[in-house]
Amino acid sequence: MTMVCHRPEGLEQLEAQTNFTKRELQVLYRGFKNISPLTLSITQECPSGVVNEETFKQIYAQFFPHGDASTYAHYLFNAFDTTQTGSVKFEDFVTALSILLRGTVHEKLRWTFNLYDINKDGYINKEEMIDIVKAIYDMMGKYTYPVLKEDTPRQHVDIFFQKMDKNKDGIVTLDEFLESCQEDDNIMRSLQLFQNVM
Repeated sequence: MTMVCHRPEGLEQLEAQTNFTKRELQVLYRGFKNISPLTLSITQECPSGVVNEETFKQIYAQFFPHGDASTYAHYLFNAFDTTQTGSVKFEDFVTALSILLRGTVHEKLRWTFNLYDINKDGYINKEEMIDIVKAIYDMMGKYTYPVLKEDTPRQHVDIFFQKMDKNKDGIVTLDEFLESCQEDDNIMRSLQLFQNVM
């Protein structure tokens, strides 16, 4: 594995591009540099490194010890890795975090849409949504209650498409996704959950 060193953009520039203060960015950067002592990408020789997908999966797995978080972590990693370089730089991480924690409703929904649009073709089809739902169930693990049946992911996707696919063409566009989510009080409340995390 090759070592990739990366110097992040200046704090002033990141402060202008995100919804974080300079102090918050410093705290986030310290945490990002020390994400995992197991990785070769972030070492004492390169403390301003990047996180590769394998490290990201290892970190994410720690939060879901009873399940297999690797597939969902893969999708999440790809959403953070907007330049498709195979690594997440601090700027990538903090930009996404800024959107998820302090972005507008529209920004949060657009980011979520991009997560679900696995193949990045501009819409969500049933296969992509089934893959995401299965990955979430795998991540939750065998202790999910009530115990899930084999066809549960498909049932949830069918419900999702009944609600989101406004013109019934078998795909969900960004506009359909935005409109449907904004009509759903539960989704709108969930978008506010992490508003004041930092």
